[in-house]
Amino acid sequence: MGKPTGFKEYSRETATRRPVGLRILDWEEVYLPLSEKTLKEQGARCMDCGVPFCNNGCPLGNKIPDWNDLVYRGQWREALESLLSTNNFPEWTGRICPAPCEEACVLAITDKPVAIKTIEQAIVDKGFEMGWIVARPPASRTGKKVAVVGSGPTGLAAAQQLNRAGHLVTVFERSDRPGGLLLYGIPDFKMDKRTVDRRIKLMEAEGITFKCHANIGVNVPVDELRREFDAVLLAAGACKARDIDIPGRDLKGIHLAMSYLPQPTKKNLGGSVGDVIFEQQHIHAEGKNVVIIGGGDTAADCLGSAHRQKAASVTQINIYPRPPEQRTAEMAPWPYWPAKLHSWPAHEEGGNREWAIHTKHFVDDGHGNVKAIRCARLEYKNIFDRRTAVEAPDSEFDIPCDLCLVAIGFAGPEKEGMVEQLGLALDVRGNIAVGANYATSVPDVFAAGDMRRGQSLVVWAISEGRQAAQAIDTALMGRSDLPHLKLF
Repeated sequence: MGKPTGFKEYSRETATRRPVGLRILDWEEVYLPLSEKTLKEQGARCMDCGVPFCNNGCPLGNKIPDWNDLVYRGQWREALESLLSTNNFPEWTGRICPAPCEEACVLAITDKPVAIKTIEQAIVDKGFEMGWIVARPPASRTGKKVAVVGSGPTGLAAAQQLNRAGHLVTVFERSDRPGGLLLYGIPDFKMDKRTVDRRIKLMEAEGITFKCHANIGVNVPVDELRREFDAVLLAAGACKARDIDIPGRDLKGIHLAMSYLPQPTKKNLGGSVGDVIFEQQHIHAEGKNVVIIGGGDTAADCLGSAHRQKAASVTQINIYPRPPEQRTAEMAPWPYWPAKLHSWPAHEEGGNREWAIHTKHFVDDGHGNVKAIRCARLEYKNIFDRRTAVEAPDSEFDIPCDLCLVAIGFAGPEKEGMVEQLGLALDVRGNIAVGANYATSVPDVFAAGDMRRGQSLVVWAISEGRQAAQAIDTALMGRSDLPHLKLF
């Protein structure tokens, strides 16, 4: 603990946001870095608690108090080593993780938590700036070959760990570039895609092979992987999007969020619409009345993207009532993730946010296009001791809509192709069932990340990839020196 009184002397500060009027004119990242002096002060706020709940709140088990203290002392390289010992890709978690560690911070009980996420990003950004993060190929090879299906955070974390163990790793990605939803599911203004390209090049230099346009079970036979590799890890995510089944859903102008979000990124990368996993139809919000159905991160990403495409209006509707501004002990006591209002930079950029709204049907303009959404307001009441949504009397209204984006989450992994051909056992939620060692019902086939647990956070994805790699290494070699932290 560098400064015992630091949490009393310094207030919480996080990275400054670029002015709204400027940032909606481009796709550059929203946040600007803090000065080194301010970062040291933020590190000084860490209280070095006897029980570091931040560490338990982080699925990766990051040694947060250690690198907070090292930043306070100006020992940046040592802070980086501590950070990388548990997190393969802090350049991504420092940008897009919602930071459950901060909600578990002891200081958050009576004050604002330590700016853990801001410090994390600063450490890794400095590591790249100073040239400390370089390719580190393994000293020797085992001769074992592992196929990783999917190049999102789970697949990449597993690939890096397995490569460090000396195995020959090939990552298969069905899209045109590696990165999975890190690349095409998160807008550029939240995470600069140069961070993905930079990391992929490092992993290639470490000896990992990437094969794109490789849709396993479609243009690459599943049996081919099983013949060529000693083990296969399925880490293709929970890509089956939830849809909304109401009258008028077949009208033109209604799209799933993940058909829309990749397109600006693909254009910014110099590509064009028409990739193997995206709709051929070009979707653009310019000049349109946009309605986003959903209230989570993906909906906020659609909101920020529509602003940058100069939508005429943007309305975001949520079926649930507006959460409280602050944590309540009844709904989610500390140190758990709080059931409170979460707002992101996109929400301060404009648009209307509606709560407790029931979407009844889409309205046809007479030519097969959506022109409005018929909605009704909901009242939440306790009926037979259960909180139940009831449509408020005489509350129907229309929201003008030329473009509707459905962002209501995901329903697990896609079953067509790879999963069906392998005949994998599923759990009650439709995810791939695995044992404690991440092994599926098919010999030498493993599964991790969102395919195993359903849609979740990037920190959970990286954690799952690390633990699956340890399990695969053990299966191949009889033992493993890779770190292991049992999390389920």
